[in-house]
Amino acid sequence: MNEVMIALAGNQNCGKTTLFNRLTGSNQHVGNFPGVTVERKTGKIKKFSEATLVDLPGIYSLSPYTSEEVVTRDFILKENPELIINIVDATNIERNLYLSLQLMELNKPMVIALNMMDEVIASGNSIDVKKLSEYLHIPIVMISASKNEGIDDLINVVKKEVKIHKEPTHIDFCKGEVHRAIHSIAHIIEDHAQKVGFPIRFAATKLIEGDEPMQKALELHSSDIEIIEKIIENMEKNLDTDREAALADMRYSYIEEIVKECVTKNNDSTGIKRSERIDRWLTHKYLGIPIFLLIMLMIFYFTFGPIGGTLQGLLEEWIEVGIQSFGHALLQFHLSSWLYGLIIDGICQGVGSVISFLPLIVTLFFFLSLLEDSGYMARVAFVMDKALRKIGLSGRSFVPMLIGFGCSVPAIMSTRTLSSDRDRKMTIIVTPFMSCSAKLPIYGMITAAFFPHHTALILMAVYLIGIIVAILSALLFKQTIFQGDPVPFVLELPAYRIPSTKSVVLHMWEKAKDFLRKAFTIIFVASIVIWFLQSFDFSFNFVENSTTSMLASIGTSISHIFAPLGFDDWRASTALFTGITAKESVVSTLSVLTNSTTDASLSIALMSIFTPLSAFVYLVFTVLYMPCIAAFAATKRELGSMKEAILTVLYQTGVAYVVAFIIYHIGLMFI
Repeated sequence: MNEVMIALAGNQNCGKTTLFNRLTGSNQHVGNFPGVTVERKTGKIKKFSEATLVDLPGIYSLSPYTSEEVVTRDFILKENPELIINIVDATNIERNLYLSLQLMELNKPMVIALNMMDEVIASGNSIDVKKLSEYLHIPIVMISASKNEGIDDLINVVKKEVKIHKEPTHIDFCKGEVHRAIHSIAHIIEDHAQKVGFPIRFAATKLIEGDEPMQKALELHSSDIEIIEKIIENMEKNLDTDREAALADMRYSYIEEIVKECVTKNNDSTGIKRSERIDRWLTHKYLGIPIFLLIMLMIFYFTFGPIGGTLQGLLEEWIEVGIQSFGHALLQFHLSSWLYGLIIDGICQGVGSVISFLPLIVTLFFFLSLLEDSGYMARVAFVMDKALRKIGLSGRSFVPMLIGFGCSVPAIMSTRTLSSDRDRKMTIIVTPFMSCSAKLPIYGMITAAFFPHHTALILMAVYLIGIIVAILSALLFKQTIFQGDPVPFVLELPAYRIPSTKSVVLHMWEKAKDFLRKAFTIIFVASIVIWFLQSFDFSFNFVENSTTSMLASIGTSISHIFAPLGFDDWRASTALFTGITAKESVVSTLSVLTNSTTDASLSIALMSIFTPLSAFVYLVFTVLYMPCIAAFAATKRELGSMKEAILTVLYQTGVAYVVAFIIYHIGLMFI
């Protein structure tokens, strides 16, 4: 069998990611759809190696209101996948079938994966899958992606449908005025639709909805457009409703007919009942945000304390033993002192100092994955919507800001999904104030040296400062260059569910892999450059004392800038400068410059550079100043202007300086 492409489509929060992971395992590739910065995941289906599965963005319809909807529609229409797997949440079948009916209009072979059937059965409800399949003329497979049930059955049905390549049977469920409008427009556009390869009925329904991209794609004559608009006006007049509502009513009327015949409801889903009880507290008007902050405080405690901290200590010991053993082995080759210093003091020490913080990264994202997969993060976005609206943003902006706690690059890229240009630009500017995971090694380094018994509180304070600065910045922009109101935010809250072990592990692995890739590329090169600059003077003479090196001269020339912030040591300013390449470089730079072979020796060395107050100010500045080069490139790409990107990073760094200055001088008043 030749290579086949299969599209996975469904609503948000219907278990699509879990199903994708079940079908592909770890054999996945993550990139972007051509021309847009919407994430694209692909993978080979297990037990069907000829098939490549493409995970399309979660959407609720095929109308071009968001980038996700445009990407999904364009992919199916233009990339022409052999089959569509439509995952449907069985506990919310009415809402999910709305997308299914639109996907059927694309005339592609299709299989429905009816997910979460275990919850339907547990609640005492039932779905007549055979009758539902007869209504839709589409194969339907019952699955529970989270429990890995029905996955093999789904793969077998997919194989069969790919082989026979049968398009869905046309179902003409429209009636009355809508029926007349669709069929009248279909006759007008038939030649145009066939010319570009679009399904005629799908194109007709999109024109009724006022779909401008579809109108442009069909290249209709002005006379045809006038006739079509007249048909639609008559339909609206006779139905006494607008064009979009007419089509929505048509689809939901048919869905109600299907559900009445195929679904037996005795009770609400067990998951829904459980979610409603939990949401009384977690989405409470006044308690929602404090509970979220308390949960994050607990996560920081376990990340830097009993779990992550303990694992970090063990890994540090292993790395130290490994470097010592490697160093003893190198001595047998009688290497020159400068080459030995480069390998051990430069590369091994620089990279090793960063890798020792890997347990903190893995532990933090273990907890964050639990929150995300359980459905809690959707609640946080819901709770934050009201607060964000007051500062000029919508709850939808919280999603990129939340991603920003992982990495600023995908967070900035994800703003492409915001429908308002105003919201998008504001979110791009304030998102880097969210502390990304690349800064965790810096936090671990500083807190271990100065605040070992108050790590969680210090980290909570640092994160909150970033959030507060983002809020104040948004307020400033709302009153000045970005005046106006945010777009409405609509969010469907999924039922709380037990996180999938495989999904959590895959998420942790992706973060660990990204961290290690950066450690052995950017940090590796940075460690070599830093060692070289601090080992030679401008005449390229090897120096015994690093204070006479090229790096010391460069660092000293900029160190006075940071004197008002409490740290004027050239090593501290140099580390901030190298942190522009990657924030983890701050740790490797200080480790190399202080000739520290362990975290303990690095902590002692830091005490000669900072006081507890200046160390905290250093943390604050690190959180707020310009992100890495990769984030700057993403900012330029999304804003579409080098000038705006430069102004953005200058604003971020200027804010970092002002906030750090204020905190330092307030702190001096109490010392």
